[in-house]
Amino acid sequence: MTFTSQLSDFASEISAKDVSSEAAQMLRLSLLDWLAVGVAGVDEPVSRITREMVLTEGGAAQASLFGSDTRLPARAAALTNGATSHALDYDDTHFAHIGHPSVAVFPAALAVAQATGADGAAFRHAALIGIEASIRVGVWLGRAHYQTGFHQTATAGAFGAGLAAARLMGLGAGDMAMVLGLLATRASGLKSQFGTMGKPFNAGLAAANGVEAAQLVARGFVANPDALESAQGFGPTHAGEDIQSAAQGIGKEWLFETVSHKFHACCHGLHAALEAQAALLPIDADAVQAITVCTHPRWMSVCNQPAPDTGLGAKFSYATVLPMQILGHDTARLDSYNAQVCADAALRGLRDKVQVLADDSLTEMQAHLTITLADRSVETSHDLDAPIALADRQARLMAKAGSLLGEERAAKAWQIIENGAAPEDVGEMQSA
Repeated sequence: MTFTSQLSDFASEISAKDVSSEAAQMLRLSLLDWLAVGVAGVDEPVSRITREMVLTEGGAAQASLFGSDTRLPARAAALTNGATSHALDYDDTHFAHIGHPSVAVFPAALAVAQATGADGAAFRHAALIGIEASIRVGVWLGRAHYQTGFHQTATAGAFGAGLAAARLMGLGAGDMAMVLGLLATRASGLKSQFGTMGKPFNAGLAAANGVEAAQLVARGFVANPDALESAQGFGPTHAGEDIQSAAQGIGKEWLFETVSHKFHACCHGLHAALEAQAALLPIDADAVQAITVCTHPRWMSVCNQPAPDTGLGAKFSYATVLPMQILGHDTARLDSYNAQVCADAALRGLRDKVQVLADDSLTEMQAHLTITLADRSVETSHDLDAPIALADRQARLMAKAGSLLGEERAAKAWQIIENGAAPEDVGEMQSA
């Protein structure tokens, strides 16, 4: 059986009773997280520009937008909602997928759910199917695809968005294979856009491409249903590498259960070090003589800016975020990262004491810290792959949502989700 057939059968046949309780709860938590980062990102330039573009175009009043009470066609809503929810780069990540699953799939699923009048249960189930499928496509494409220069959030995400949309539109396995085949010629997104508005726009492209492909196939569009993995198909031309691992246990095991949420508003490569240091707080800043960070070599070129002077630079700097945490700045808050913090004399004094070393015995999810104080040295480590109890994860995500939305609005969002996440109620949270 081909990978395309396995994905199509999974997306068309899996029922709610086949979903693990852990995956179902993780879906609710990621929906809260997606809403929070989307609402918080509405004033970012990429959000404003894409929203203004689709509002100017107008069209059928089908689906809601972040930052507007005007309804637009599902494809247009998916585009701007995907870009907006990834604008802050504060959304969930799956490291086996090597991408951000929610920002590609939730916008597509919500837009089509609203356009078709689906209820909350159907919306959530379709979103979970799409997210799981995107993760598995991401695993198939693998590190080679990412290192070649493709952005899995956009490429793998488009296939998940398409299957979520197709499920909500009632398409069968054959049509779902056609959606995947059409997306093989439509899915796109490059890492060369990182550091620009193009990166969050990639998430919007994935969501819009998924909606478009499902809508076209529903109207009778014929593509090559084998184009995902056939000769000259998406996998062979985009460095796909590991179908066996990607397909293993599909429908029985939920890779989405191991999704990671960001609890610090900075590069994910810094999170293991921040979590490790948090276990030692409070730390007397005046007593610190040295902080040595050991991290995976990959992060040395990603988030090791030694002396940034902007808030954006601080988000990619061990030497800045660790002193911030010691000095009491909340690294979960967006407004903690600014030029004033970078210029603070106390922070600069600590920053000069931070040394970052590459250690290839560590995984990308691990960090080891040695903090030398006036009277002793302490060592601490953290592994982001270590499981977090769902209750603890919920508490941390509620705190994050509270910092982004305000406590009252965050509580309302969670109540909507607990009550079934009716698409219209979720839409009201987007535009409120």
